[in-house]
Amino acid sequence: MQAFLKGASISTKPPPTKDRGVTATARSSGENKKAKPVPWVEKYRPKCVDEVAFQEEVVAVLKKSLEGADLPNLLFYGPPGTGKTSTILAAARELFGPELFRLRVLELNASDERGIQVVREKVKNFAQLTVSGSRSDGKPCPPFKIVILDEADSMTSAAQAALRRTMEKESKTTRFCLICNYVSRYVFPFIKSYKIQQQRLLDIADKEHVKISNEGIAYLVKVSEGDLRKAITFLQSATRLTGGKEVTEKVITDIAGVVPAKTIDGVFAACQSGSFDKLEAVVKDLINEGHAATQLVNQLHDVVVENDNLSDKQKSIITEKLAEVDKCLADGADEHLQLISLCATVMQQLTQNC
Repeated sequence: MQAFLKGASISTKPPPTKDRGVTATARSSGENKKAKPVPWVEKYRPKCVDEVAFQEEVVAVLKKSLEGADLPNLLFYGPPGTGKTSTILAAARELFGPELFRLRVLELNASDERGIQVVREKVKNFAQLTVSGSRSDGKPCPPFKIVILDEADSMTSAAQAALRRTMEKESKTTRFCLICNYVSRYVFPFIKSYKIQQQRLLDIADKEHVKISNEGIAYLVKVSEGDLRKAITFLQSATRLTGGKEVTEKVITDIAGVVPAKTIDGVFAACQSGSFDKLEAVVKDLINEGHAATQLVNQLHDVVVENDNLSDKQKSIITEKLAEVDKCLADGADEHLQLISLCATVMQQLTQNC
């Protein structure tokens, strides 16, 4: 950030003393610290359970537990950005208050080591600590601590076994909250409804004076695929890019790295033409424009599944090829060759009835 002096003029007053200069410098430094921008993801993270968006059933259960200053062991699961970590942190703040929160909560996130040694030492030692004391505001304070394990399903089997023993042994003094991202390992993921996400984003846009239409918000929710954290980050990035102008769908598309719908239509048109030369030209343009092959694979999957003009057999052949290409790209295969192979399969299925 730069500071500009307006209306500077020559003065006959003596120059400021060194002490005054130090004071001015200190004051300027303090102002710069206050002006430090905060990511909107952190700025609008729920501070209490009532601020958690959409999760009515989860919030109702937690509020009932908080009334009695008690909490069971918890398992939160769902895709990234659905509020799992924010929910338990908000509940912990309400339970312990700002003074005791840091002393009573141990959070291990994805960047921490997950082996059996961490469970035996860090988690076990924290769980064995006895707690005492009361809140300064007079509210009841529970006689236990909380251990939050993010991405608990990525722990080694030995660490999970050690954790289970610790949970059983220290149940009187410690509560555990396990957080998992991989919804395929569980039955019922909880994903925020699109309407709730749109309302949350509209509230943030209003507070931050962002110019964006309801259609723009709806498109933002769509490209973030249910990840509210990602949607807020996209909104903040788009606002900075536009510099106060309206955030349009085109801006969101550029920020999110989404392949435009017209480009997807162009790929299908080239496949439907039956001309390999046109197909190769379209794929070459895709690569030159900087579109990620993995993003195209994801979007093509949705388009194929929702296409009523394709039979179930055609859809199954194309989606199987999509899965194969996705695996090859993850293993480091050449994007151009994989997209040519994918589009050739799509062309074969689209033209076989012609």
